[in-house]
Amino acid sequence: MLSFLAAVFFLLITPGPGVLSTAGVGSGFGARAGLRYVSGLWLGNNLVGLAVVSGLAAIVFSVPLLREVLAGLSFLYLLYLAGKIALSGSKIAFIHAERPPGFFGGLALQAINPKAYVVNAALYGGFGFWPDSLGAEILVKFLLLNAVWIPVHLLWLGAGVGLHRLNLSQRSHMVINAAMALSMLAVVVLAALNSF
Repeated sequence: MLSFLAAVFFLLITPGPGVLSTAGVGSGFGARAGLRYVSGLWLGNNLVGLAVVSGLAAIVFSVPLLREVLAGLSFLYLLYLAGKIALSGSKIAFIHAERPPGFFGGLALQAINPKAYVVNAALYGGFGFWPDSLGAEILVKFLLLNAVWIPVHLLWLGAGVGLHRLNLSQRSHMVINAAMALSMLAVVVLAALNSF
């Protein structure tokens, strides 16, 4: 069980679309909007987990055309997000929009987030610790995953809100934006190579 918790922590803390956009919403729109967005991400992640555990995701991804469409949507969205980061200029803005993405924005992101499917498949499909009761193991995994998922995303949200409050130099803003854009581009490349 400890190896499962360690895997959850390290898989969730690494930059991906969910945590990067969480920091972006916090940076651009503040804590309240960020909490609404994180709520949507949370529900979306649990729905992805249910799709993985039930086998629905495997069925959907077994249809080549549908798998390619979803991979394409993921690739385009992640590329768009990386572009927004890179082109945000000297102002820290992980994403730029007139209105915050809100609850449904977070929910929609998880539906096309390749990292969400990969992480959930790895966690629920591996790290067995209760071989006599698969149902109980999956329930415990859902609880443990959420016990780590929530604080990790709140930390990223707090980081975004904190960056919003800092008065950094123009050069610092540009360095942060470039680093965030490169992180997102790495996610885009991995998503394209794995194509779910």
